[in-house]
Amino acid sequence: MTGSPPDHRTTGVSGPGGSPVPGPSLGHRRRPVERGIRIFLATCGVLSILITAGIIATLAFEAVEFFRQVPIWGFLTGTKWSALIQPKTYGVLPLVTGTLMIAGLSALVGVPLGVGTAIYLSEYARPRVRNTLKPILEILAGVPTVVLGYFALTFVTPVVIRWLFPGTGFYNSLSAGVVVGVMIVPIIASVSEDAMTAVPRALREGAYGLGAGRMTVATRVVVPAALSGIMASIILGLSRAIGETMIVAIAAGFRPNMCANPLEGCQTLTGFIVEASIGDTPQTSIDFKAIFAVGVVLFLMTLVLNVASQRLVRRYRQVY
Repeated sequence: MTGSPPDHRTTGVSGPGGSPVPGPSLGHRRRPVERGIRIFLATCGVLSILITAGIIATLAFEAVEFFRQVPIWGFLTGTKWSALIQPKTYGVLPLVTGTLMIAGLSALVGVPLGVGTAIYLSEYARPRVRNTLKPILEILAGVPTVVLGYFALTFVTPVVIRWLFPGTGFYNSLSAGVVVGVMIVPIIASVSEDAMTAVPRALREGAYGLGAGRMTVATRVVVPAALSGIMASIILGLSRAIGETMIVAIAAGFRPNMCANPLEGCQTLTGFIVEASIGDTPQTSIDFKAIFAVGVVLFLMTLVLNVASQRLVRRYRQVY
């Protein structure tokens, strides 16, 4: 003989006549916890928005004070930057040029290596090899950038760059760009590999069934299907390269110029921020406010890349 299932809404205590005494249900016990989690998550979201708004407001306020003394058109179109020494000039184009050069060189190194690594891990590597290489990539992503900067200064420049291009200066953009490219490889490889792994197995099996080889499947089936994730990883890596500080400050030097020769030193937007921050610049001076004006330019550059990334993802995204 089977009885009725126990009622979870009762306490298990019998009242007069043997009837169970109603108790708090499981749903009632969960509601305060769920409400607390919801409040905590909402608080985190609001705090992130407020922090971002505070950063933007600080940059904007100090930048406005700077542009009250320096014409904004001359700042954006000037080809000479000398904010900390006499004669002082505030043309930001040399810093923008150096930043774009480092980012471009890093893309030439990081994108092929990152995407190639992702293709290998997703389509060629055995599970044991993949489980070994993934932690190594994560370790590379965790190496402090100051260590990579001195690696560029003490090994890449004297051993590699000068062997290929004799007479290269101690500070040069090529060394910084190569090491920054190595730095963004884990970012591109990890995100791209996740996007490729998410491609349905049925697409691969269909291509194999039509007689396609592994390389054809990888390059003509998997990569196009995961293109949105790959593009997002590349934009994310470029944003990281543009905002890199210590590698470019150590390896590329602090010489702002409009030279397009990667074998010469240059100064980036972040490089100037480091140079001005470690000095004895008074906080009320125009030189100190120039840090925030440069920060606004850097913020706008990364914002454009992020917006472009979102549009590319929406355009090429394929839902399975």
